[in-house]
Amino acid sequence: MNAVAGPAPLLFESQESRLAALDGLMRGLWLGGLTNAQGSVEARLAALAELRAALVAGELPPAEAWRWPPPAIARGLAEAMQSLELTRYCREEGELADTVLMSLLFHVDFIVDYLDRGADEARAVAMAVDAFAADWQDRCGDMDELADVFGMLPDEAKSTRFDRIRGLLRSEGWQEVVRIRRLLERLPELADLIRRLGRASETDEPDAAGRVTELAIEEATAHRAERSTVRVPDMPGETRGIHRADRVARMLPAEAMLLGHPRLRLVWHARRAERTLLCYEDDDRMQEIRRHEEAVQRPTPRPQPAKRLEMGPMLLCVDTSGSMRGGAEAVAKAAVLEAVRTAHAQKRACHVFTFGGPGEIVDMSLPVDADGIGRLARFLGQAFRGGTDVCGPIEAALAKLEEARWREADLVIVSDGEFGATPDVAARLRTMRNERGLRVQGVLVGDRETIGFLEVADDIFWVRDWRRYGGVDTESPLESNSLTARFFPGALRTQANRDSTTSGAKASAAVRAGRHRGDLENSPETSA
Repeated sequence: MNAVAGPAPLLFESQESRLAALDGLMRGLWLGGLTNAQGSVEARLAALAELRAALVAGELPPAEAWRWPPPAIARGLAEAMQSLELTRYCREEGELADTVLMSLLFHVDFIVDYLDRGADEARAVAMAVDAFAADWQDRCGDMDELADVFGMLPDEAKSTRFDRIRGLLRSEGWQEVVRIRRLLERLPELADLIRRLGRASETDEPDAAGRVTELAIEEATAHRAERSTVRVPDMPGETRGIHRADRVARMLPAEAMLLGHPRLRLVWHARRAERTLLCYEDDDRMQEIRRHEEAVQRPTPRPQPAKRLEMGPMLLCVDTSGSMRGGAEAVAKAAVLEAVRTAHAQKRACHVFTFGGPGEIVDMSLPVDADGIGRLARFLGQAFRGGTDVCGPIEAALAKLEEARWREADLVIVSDGEFGATPDVAARLRTMRNERGLRVQGVLVGDRETIGFLEVADDIFWVRDWRRYGGVDTESPLESNSLTARFFPGALRTQANRDSTTSGAKASAAVRAGRHRGDLENSPETSA
């Protein structure tokens, strides 16, 4: 009888089982975990896996529970990590936890070098722990600064690529970023406005600017008509038979014969009194309509405020002309920084167009990485100058809206309003509003709204005390920013004004035809 053969043993199974902990580690930890000079491979790999899981959970095991490194080293590292509060940074951040462990392996591996240089074991361990603590003390300060500016850590700050950002944090441009971040704390309304941009998702908040028609089911009273046929006896109509009655006009001829007899006429009178004369039976039919009231459920169209849309891409046009210098410049930079912060925190797309005079347009994509932070620092560190041409950036933004990625974007224009859009550009904006639902938010960093600003913006947010952000402690001398709309309403290219305005071509044709003002609208020559 043949026995059933078991599975053949693997040749290197026992050796490979020692490295099973590698499956739970990122590839960047493999080399340091396998080649470190302290401890054995099995204990080291198992300890790295346990430490990583604890850091991601926001916890730090006591040094006595560490399988690796040796207790003297583990106590020093645990104290350093506890004092730096590294668990606060690593919670739910696996990439940052991997970077911490790679740094730990790097500094622990230097202990043998310190011993070779003549240091005793205690001194070598202290030097390695101090180097690890000093490295992460600086890095934690930088991460706190980044988190304060951008609301959360950039991805490159969690990995070994952090050195690309560290140099930027020492630049003068970054100091301007930090200054603008402090400014945002004094402009909470501006930050809230930026967060509400975009049209990617519907909220529960009603939008007063938009209206939709909904069918509401409500109780109503309906009048229902019921038709019936009613028989009317003795009404001339259809002869149905013979019956006994007292109707002289409808009695049979045999009954009429009794009246001519001297004795039988008494019988006739008796029969008539008793209503027993033989008469023709006839009647008629009439249609009767009766109306009844009954309760019914009836759908009724009602205009309702549309739900507000937000959480979409953002396009910013920022005025960098010479008139924006001072406090207005600071507010414009704050708007850009808040847009970058919001886009990074909520995973939204953000693109900035800065504009000056004709042809002076700079478009920037500002992701929160080393390149994006560098571009942001350079922009926030520069001084504004030049003229003002708003048509170029608006046309660039409209071209951007044709792309699929930006179709649900809103447009923000930050300016002092000292500009004017051409009728063609204003018409293209109106078309985009009507057909695509584009919203144009204006941020007025000046004393009054202008005709140019009113024509391109759906809503204008007024930063009234913009002078204070440039070092001048004074408010706007004007009580309202709506002076143009109040005193010169006819100057605005609103729909009502456009409908009531006669074009130059129509006016010329009317003058040539000898017509007057009252004849202008009804003129066949001018109505074309």
